[in-house]
Amino acid sequence: MKSLADAVFPAEVFSLPLFHGISETGRTALVSSGWLRTCSFEKNQTIYHMGDRVSELGIVLSGSVFVENTDLWGNRSILSKITPGQVFAETYAFCREPMMVNVTAAEASTVLFFNLRNLDQTADGDDAWLSQLRSNMLRISMQKNLTLSNRIFCTTPKTIRERVLVYLAAQSAKTGADTFTIPFDRQGLADYLNLDRSALSKELGKMQKEGILEFHKNKFTLRHPSL
Repeated sequence: MKSLADAVFPAEVFSLPLFHGISETGRTALVSSGWLRTCSFEKNQTIYHMGDRVSELGIVLSGSVFVENTDLWGNRSILSKITPGQVFAETYAFCREPMMVNVTAAEASTVLFFNLRNLDQTADGDDAWLSQLRSNMLRISMQKNLTLSNRIFCTTPKTIRERVLVYLAAQSAKTGADTFTIPFDRQGLADYLNLDRSALSKELGKMQKEGILEFHKNKFTLRHPSL
């Protein structure tokens, strides 16, 4: 017989990093208390607006979402792309501070929302799963900080070529291969690196002619990564 948690949500939901090590008792409590809900979004639909005060973090179940900033002149800068299994808005939900970013569906997506409003309650006895949940949250937050730090490294260099190579070298190191696929189309990469799309495309063309790299759409091969 299925548990309440398995009856309401697919089994893969509770294999997500946020719920690692959570007991069956904890899973049932999360579902019965209404901490979890799912919602679907169309491409380009806004999930959270800058200025929103939120109590729920989001976990992408399918599709992907952009965490982005738009300045006063309408220029968009992508801070990160959140893919299945990854979390967004956890810091804002936990600290209850106004959102400083927008969160938008990059494609048709399904998101699991987890309400953090009861996370400060005392964990003892049968509620020991709360301690595990907090530990998982801390680990995820630390990983997200690393991701944001990586973007700073990529946007600090002054030239387009340097930014591109810092980003691609990081992707190569992450995959352990010279050939890899990045999670952005050309506009997305330009937004992530805080560059003009046409200038980025022009520089990529030069770098390919010089034998530094090869690319087709979002698949890249690094050849001679010298600045």
